[in-house]
Amino acid sequence: MRIISTVIFLFSPLMVHAQLALTISPPKVASNKAVVKLGLTNNLPEKIESARAVVFLLDDQGRMVGQKTDWIVGGTKDSPSLEPGKGTDFNFVVTTIHPLTATNLTTRVTVTRILLEDGKVADVNKDVTIQNQ
Repeated sequence: MRIISTVIFLFSPLMVHAQLALTISPPKVASNKAVVKLGLTNNLPEKIESARAVVFLLDDQGRMVGQKTDWIVGGTKDSPSLEPGKGTDFNFVVTTIHPLTATNLTTRVTVTRILLEDGKVADVNKDVTIQNQ
């Protein structure tokens, strides 16, 4: 039994699971604003009607200097859904109270909700992959 568990553990990263794939680009900073570009690809078998995410902007010491929550897919009449196999980009504009002076800013992105066609809700813990560019 232990050997089977070890084999499953070693090969589980190789198993492909359909998901919403996000690629985070490094933030571009100007004064008290940072633009974080997200590349989105719908690898799920159904259309994503809407998806909501939060971006945390961290300084070089790991302290949060900015945060923003927004719909990255759908959510409004002007924002279309994302068809299976398609991709798009979304730009988060994070505004801070003070000008950003750190040059080593990092971002953390968390998808908080994915609504699929027919009102189904995806599991954000299983159906999202996030990688930094």
